Amino acid sequence: MNVLLVMTGGAFGAMCRYGIGLLLMKKYPHPPIPIAMLFVNVVGSLGLGLFLGHYYSSEEAFELYEAPIFLLIGLGFFGAFTTFSTFSVETMLLLRERKLKKAFLYVFLSIFLSIAFFSGAFLLITS
Repeated sequence: MNVLLVMTGGAFGAMCRYGIGLLLMKKYPHPPIPIAMLFVNVVGSLGLGLFLGHYYSSEEAFELYEAPIFLLIGLGFFGAFTTFSTFSVETMLLLRERKLKKAFLYVFLSIFLSIAFFSGAFLLITS
């Protein structure tokens, strides 16, 4: 049952990531840095922070991986919606093209904004 929850959430998360990525790439076909995945990862971090902040305030942390709603949404949906692997590929492509400043900016913004948005959302809900 748990595998089905993660799989279902992951399928929807991956489809949403793909759809949003396509929309942003169509609207901004030649951005200076890969903004589609930057946007998806930051929004996913915000969403996971809101979700986990709400859930964490009502449940014990050690029970998260046993809770069906966390498996479906937290682990499944947001795990598939955000993507560290695509972020890594896009960073390597920038480095390979010797676009060092753009690669550094992309890495910095991706990590900093994702953590900041997750933390802000989580703290907003749990405070």
